[in-house]
Amino acid sequence: MTKYSSRYASSPEAVKKYDTQQLREEFLIDDLMQEDEIVLVYSHYDRYIAGSAVPVKGDLVLETIDPLKAPYFLERRELGIINVGGSGSVVVEGTTYELGFKDALYIGSGNKEVIFKSVDASNPAKFYINSAPAHTSYPTVKVSLAEANKLNLGAMETANHRTVNQMIIGSVVTTCQLQMGMTELNPGSVWNTMPAHVHDRRMEVYFYLDIPENQAVCHFMGQPQETRHIWMNNHQAVISPPWSIHSGSGTSNYTFIWGMAGENLDYGDMDVCKITDLR
Repeated sequence: MTKYSSRYASSPEAVKKYDTQQLREEFLIDDLMQEDEIVLVYSHYDRYIAGSAVPVKGDLVLETIDPLKAPYFLERRELGIINVGGSGSVVVEGTTYELGFKDALYIGSGNKEVIFKSVDASNPAKFYINSAPAHTSYPTVKVSLAEANKLNLGAMETANHRTVNQMIIGSVVTTCQLQMGMTELNPGSVWNTMPAHVHDRRMEVYFYLDIPENQAVCHFMGQPQETRHIWMNNHQAVISPPWSIHSGSGTSNYTFIWGMAGENLDYGDMDVCKITDLR
């Protein structure tokens, strides 16, 4: 079963006037990881799609959705997948790719058949999905967590000591515009992406995981001088417009998956905001 919804773009002037409920309705994705369902959110920021697939009782087939106006999902799209659950596999045009916990898979455009499977229904795979428009087709590539390009950033003294795992990114996999990776915060660190930044030439989606029970992450968004916050729980995602910062602080350490698309593939294309200038 597949269900989808659409989110339209909001201007920074409009978002200044949003209350908590409207902020959450526009940017928070809080219904992911539903058993035996593919859940998709189609964002009008760079036509980005974020979603999930959790096969339990049977396999799940990636089907096209009406906003795409396409005979199959990947006719003009590329796809990134990271498994945040039990062992599973993804079948792409008859080829099976085994994905363990925190393994990633990139699938190029033009692939008509994508099937999600779990090894054990009592501990199902939980596939987090990102997709962006693609102008050509590149090969399907699996990237395990061990194969990721790793950046060690921050420090314990500033509570942001973290490892950035670049997985679906130019130095590892060739893509049209989609980039994905996973940032793991060390015990005792709670801040992600701090100092914060914006990048006007691409948008981003954050997906939070490994949040302990009864803990949460406060995600910050908005223009640097007009920040807002959204409290988030485990396995929730948040859409970040190009004009918005995207940063967070948790009540414990946690992990988040970042995915982005836009005009370029330069990971360092960002305008950093001084911490003391944030409002």
